[in-house]
Amino acid sequence: MLDFDFLEPASVGEAGRMLADLGDECRVIAGGTALMLGMRQRMLAPTHLISLGRMSALRGISLDEGGGLRIGALTRHAELATSTLVRERWPMLASMAARVANPQVRNQGTIGGNLCYADPSTDPPGCLLALDALVVLAGPRGQRVLPMADFLVDYYTTALDVDELLTDIRVPPMAAGTEGRYARYLRTAAEHRPLVSVALVARRQGAVCTEARLAVGASTPIPLRLPRAEAFLAGKAVTPEVAAEAAAIVAADIEPVSDARGDADFRRAMVQVVARRNIAGLFGLPEE
Repeated sequence: MLDFDFLEPASVGEAGRMLADLGDECRVIAGGTALMLGMRQRMLAPTHLISLGRMSALRGISLDEGGGLRIGALTRHAELATSTLVRERWPMLASMAARVANPQVRNQGTIGGNLCYADPSTDPPGCLLALDALVVLAGPRGQRVLPMADFLVDYYTTALDVDELLTDIRVPPMAAGTEGRYARYLRTAAEHRPLVSVALVARRQGAVCTEARLAVGASTPIPLRLPRAEAFLAGKAVTPEVAAEAAAIVAADIEPVSDARGDADFRRAMVQVVARRNIAGLFGLPEE
């Protein structure tokens, strides 16, 4: 392992000042699941690691004053998956968290670290995008709040300034009659990173979709909302034919990446399949 200094600030402000002073020479460590792998592979060689371990204010899951969900950035995926509050009020989020990577990562990795790493092939960003989540960023200059769509900028790139930390994630309450469903496709049973993810939040009256929020992730550089497909679903009774047409719109409106795990054509085809099945499943229709 490379030599580095291990710093343990006691507050967000102190950590921000360290980040500003050290610049590219340092990295923040929360759960460390991605960072330590990068260091072992010599992809990263920071001279300083800034640990958030002493910041108890960045932990915990609770309701905010408006009935929304507050998730501390240091909350582990396993805590999110097993939280009674999350499972009862935001079951889609708990279901997603229970499938992140593998048990070792879920019990060590944090939701804030996952978002800040901005790996395109991971689960939380797309799910949180469909849930209209916000992220709270803080540093020596104060605090700001960003929608997920503004926080995720590009491959492994976020809107965090050099002296900022992500402190918590805010998820608004689910409106009456609203349900959510998160689906993903893995290339093989042994693989832990999704090739495709589709998150759908829909308000429904029986078979009729009155409002939809639909996000695709893993096959695109950052997760994307699909406004044309959302508008197509709104106001329609969802039948197998409607689900199939909405999924075709989703597939047509993305620009999939090509890499060793799958080329753009394959990813587009799988996005269409997963989207169709997810829409159908949420409305109680056969998924095949």
